[in-house]
Amino acid sequence: MLLEAPTLIASSPKAVNVARWYAVQTRSRFEKAVRSELEWRGVEHFLATFQEVHQWKDRKRVVETPLFAGYIFVRIEDLSEKRLEVLTAHGVVRILGANGVIQPLPDGEIDSIRKLLASGKPCSPHPFVREGAWVRVRRGPLTGVEGRLVGFKGQERLVLSVDLLSRSVATEVNTWDIEPARESRKIAES
Repeated sequence: MLLEAPTLIASSPKAVNVARWYAVQTRSRFEKAVRSELEWRGVEHFLATFQEVHQWKDRKRVVETPLFAGYIFVRIEDLSEKRLEVLTAHGVVRILGANGVIQPLPDGEIDSIRKLLASGKPCSPHPFVREGAWVRVRRGPLTGVEGRLVGFKGQERLVLSVDLLSRSVATEVNTWDIEPARESRKIAES
């Protein structure tokens, strides 16, 4: 007599894992090495970088610099084998979270940073800002991107933040290209 295996029905959101973005802390200056190893392992990843001119006594050179020093983002399912694949990469310190549970990032945060980098607009790391008006870009290459509006050296800047890292990136914006937005939309995505 053959016994049939019971049919499992996924009734809770935990039963079905979907790939989400997570922040991974790396050893100091190991972001590019971790990127290479994750690429070799076939793990979807994103290292946000910008071009910066470094000057030495005898020469200048354009260098690819991480926007969020010490961090890289991975898109994985929250399964032990997937976490282990990331955590065993040389240079990885940990996947960020709280109380022993890794914490996913809202897709909107990663999408906004990718859109900024793809736009070609100059950007640079910026101190993390909690205060300030929450705004949405109405037109131009950053249409739909939301962030905080801050003043810096007489210029208006849009600050995009990754809350889990307590890090931000800023770019100049024209105040005519932005409109007020409600922050509740960002919270709802998380």
